[in-house]
Amino acid sequence: MTTLAAGLQLQFLDQIPKQLLIGGAWVDSASGKTFDVFDPATEESLCSVSDASSEEALAALDAAAEAQRTWGKSTGRQRYGILMSLMGIIQERRADLAAMMTMEAGKPVAESGAEIDLACSFIQYFAEEALRIEGSYQVNPNGGGRMIVTKRPVGTAVLITPWNFPMSMAARKIAPALAAGCTLVVKPAKETPLTMLAFAQMLQEAGLPDGVLNVVTTSTSSQTMEPVIRSGKARKLSFTGSTPVGIKLVEQAAANIMKMSMELGGNAPFIVFADADMDQAVEGLMATKMRGNGETCTAANRVYVHRSIIDEFTSRVVDRMRGFTLGHGLDPEVTLGPLINSKQLATVQDLIDDAVAKGARVSLGGERHGTTGHFLQPTVLTDLPEDARILREEIFGPVAPIIPFDTEAEVVDKANDTEFGLSSYVFTENLETALRVSESIDSGLVGLNQGSVSNAAAPFGGTKMSGLGREGGKEGLEEYLETKFIALRLDTTPRKGTA
Repeated sequence: MTTLAAGLQLQFLDQIPKQLLIGGAWVDSASGKTFDVFDPATEESLCSVSDASSEEALAALDAAAEAQRTWGKSTGRQRYGILMSLMGIIQERRADLAAMMTMEAGKPVAESGAEIDLACSFIQYFAEEALRIEGSYQVNPNGGGRMIVTKRPVGTAVLITPWNFPMSMAARKIAPALAAGCTLVVKPAKETPLTMLAFAQMLQEAGLPDGVLNVVTTSTSSQTMEPVIRSGKARKLSFTGSTPVGIKLVEQAAANIMKMSMELGGNAPFIVFADADMDQAVEGLMATKMRGNGETCTAANRVYVHRSIIDEFTSRVVDRMRGFTLGHGLDPEVTLGPLINSKQLATVQDLIDDAVAKGARVSLGGERHGTTGHFLQPTVLTDLPEDARILREEIFGPVAPIIPFDTEAEVVDKANDTEFGLSSYVFTENLETALRVSESIDSGLVGLNQGSVSNAAAPFGGTKMSGLGREGGKEGLEEYLETKFIALRLDTTPRKGTA
């Protein structure tokens, strides 16, 4: 990290509110409590932000519910204009936002910039979709009437965003909600609240009316947000995070039959067939495994490679991962940053140690890097036993377990042998194999000869314990809309005396 970059970033950071946004006003928590936001590369505090209680969260919900009365009647053109203005502001501040995100999330600044570009793609896509919310009008098949179908906003929504992609996940949830005409209470992760606070500030500048977006930062998420979810005043809940937390939120939301979208854990299989383009497969693995320091829900978790090419593939992966440079993400030479906190570092190290204790071989890395910051060496594991926890649990770190397979049927069975079903990856030059395997794997997303699956125009989400609903694409907008059917009686017989 250069002194100049840090200085520029801290100057920008000073301009961002550190309070709660309720009803259009930035306010301190009633208790005066705050919590610190840390740089995971240095373990130093960047600043303190207000620490909300359930009382402030409920006040934010009341403000959103009141604003829903007018925002729900806003026009698509109005919503389009605000979102497009927001995108312009974000693009103007891209460098500062990327540096700030790197300091709170740890990812290399180039990746932070790419995330901001992805966020802008969500904002633009849903701004345009705000102009295309469609209904229908048709003749009743039985005659004697017409059927009118309309769409309306579902109402006030509660959004809980993760720490690993603080800007793009904010955009992927907030943009469709605003496009549909919903008001919001947003609770960002305590590890990365600054990006959300900046996002909210920019939305104010873009002309968003007071109360439409409310932001609650808190260090006690479950205690603060449970009363909001159980209140009955919110009609939609969207959460990205771990499956255990998602299950608790589903239980809380069920009492009021809230509409829910849950993007939860993953255990992605990455399958490389013997006829795959080796270079393409290695680069695909780097794209999904190492992006965001390996802390992504779509990251390859189990790398299955045909036995005939596994030695060459493993050698190439080791060489490629050995080439990553660890350090503070503001250094432009750095390509791999720290894990988010000491707890996550310990969790990943425990998975590695468990696998090694059961017979796995460490082909690269396997240990913490340095003594300051939450850095883990890029790690490649081979000869893994089937009972290794790392094959069953989400890793969330730069660790690649490589496992051989012999037949297509065998690897499909192994790929599906998990409670999760978020993403999967298939590399082969055979079209029939590609389609057959892609359709056989039980996951919501498949990367076919590519290691990236996110696109603003495409639905994103999983099956089984990986969640409910979809984000992105037209399906993502539907998550914030209700469908209303109006049955119209129509007498088609001409009345007497009419022309």
